[in-house]
Amino acid sequence: MDEPGPSRLNPVAKLALELGPLVLFFFGNAYGDRLGFPEAQRIFVATGLFVVATLVSLGVHFALVRRLPIMPLVSGVVVLVFGGLTLLLQDELFIKLKPTIVNTMFGVILLAGLYWRKPILAVVLDSMLDLTEEGWRKLTLRWALFFFVLAILNEVVWRTQTTDLWVKFKVFGIMPLTVIFALAQTPLIMRYEAKRDPAPAARS
Repeated sequence: MDEPGPSRLNPVAKLALELGPLVLFFFGNAYGDRLGFPEAQRIFVATGLFVVATLVSLGVHFALVRRLPIMPLVSGVVVLVFGGLTLLLQDELFIKLKPTIVNTMFGVILLAGLYWRKPILAVVLDSMLDLTEEGWRKLTLRWALFFFVLAILNEVVWRTQTTDLWVKFKVFGIMPLTVIFALAQTPLIMRYEAKRDPAPAARS
């Protein structure tokens, strides 16, 4: 019988699996012409690498822990659909819309959870946090608004800047912004961390 994998991926491995496809996307767009492709085709080379790398990343993640968190899974499906449309129709619009759609989707999901009084942030973010009801409500609202901000930023950048600059923003802008925002939530998390009752002392 196969032994079950760990329930949660090592943070370093998780970060590598998330960043790997983005790094390949950047290098494909930056150096695709050096592989013999016309300069105008670089974004399509990058998109092809991004789609393949995303599928490989999801496969490795599943092989290691025998499950796929909601956020990478939904993002991966959107990458596959919009990346496929980009390559099939040779139109970079679709891959540029992907961050807008994913971030808007997560924002809506979180707000829907607030409306229905369901603390689904732990599921969406694959979180190990244990917060009070008020803590989950405040953290969920903050993340929902942040996802909407990312969607708006993506729309502004791809509509007003070059494709090369948009790729740089997608790779080197969104991830640092997300990390900074997550770290900025530490005071709130500490303030609303649920207090656990001490375990009863073992009787001799």
